[in-house]
Amino acid sequence: MTLDRRMMIVAALGALGLGALPAAAQDKPTFALVQINQQALFFTQMNAGAMKAAEKDGVNLVIFNANNDPAAQNNAIETYIQQKVKGIVAVAIDTNGIMPAVNAAAAAGIPVVAVDAVLPPGPQKAQIGVDNALAGKTIGEFFVKYLAAHGGKAKLGIVGALNSTIQNIRQKSFEDVVKANSGITMAGVVDGRNIQDNAMSAAENLITGNPDLTAIYATGEPALLGAVAAVESQGKQKDLKIVGWDLTAQAIKGIDAGYVIGVVQQDPAGEGAAAVDALATLAKGGSVEKSIAIPVTIVTKDNVDPYRAIFK
Repeated sequence: MTLDRRMMIVAALGALGLGALPAAAQDKPTFALVQINQQALFFTQMNAGAMKAAEKDGVNLVIFNANNDPAAQNNAIETYIQQKVKGIVAVAIDTNGIMPAVNAAAAAGIPVVAVDAVLPPGPQKAQIGVDNALAGKTIGEFFVKYLAAHGGKAKLGIVGALNSTIQNIRQKSFEDVVKANSGITMAGVVDGRNIQDNAMSAAENLITGNPDLTAIYATGEPALLGAVAAVESQGKQKDLKIVGWDLTAQAIKGIDAGYVIGVVQQDPAGEGAAAVDALATLAKGGSVEKSIAIPVTIVTKDNVDPYRAIFK
């Protein structure tokens, strides 16, 4: 079966809910990827990387789409335990709330690796992803340096996702940097709840409520998409600068237009592949590093060109 065909089947199963494991599971180990949603490009790229690694490693992979529902993630893990999968990849929405399910999987002898969102200490075999606190600090330092070269002052608002542990980490580490700069006035934080339409509405409220706003920090892909859409809908491209997380075609257009100045770009396909590779190693009796770091890049107008083909 081709990779594209398998991705279509997995996406359909995720939309409908958990189903039976594939028949091929009888002669190959089956891993489950418990995903946050299938809307954000970041997650679909992660899925694609995981599927390619599964083909390379000779394993089956099923993907569950939680549609941003933490309870659905827990229920999915419980079902996968009953189905006796050989490993679980968890991309947690609620990092604390998912731990009872992670503990239950470990108690059943099923290894769990966490991707992106950092889980508290527990039985998970590996944590895969970026150092979100460090990357938040880095984009904060980038923004302060940019500001120093462009007048030194800004009124800054944040479009966050207060229901996302990982985005709260990105928010805090960024704030810790910029709040130390006397030239930056904070306009507050609005909650996009990791949903693009919500983020757009929240960003529009932030802009209209602060006519003197000059900058926005967006903590994730939906927040960045929402902020870009809000700036364009309000005609504020000449008045506002945006920094944020996770490239999209829209973000690249914003970079070309000059109002998106820097984007933290992760390697979601690499994260997905690393997670499946780790489970494959564990299934063969091997061991993996407890922390597997995937590097990030700050994408600006100076280095955006290599990404254009990815985000057409």
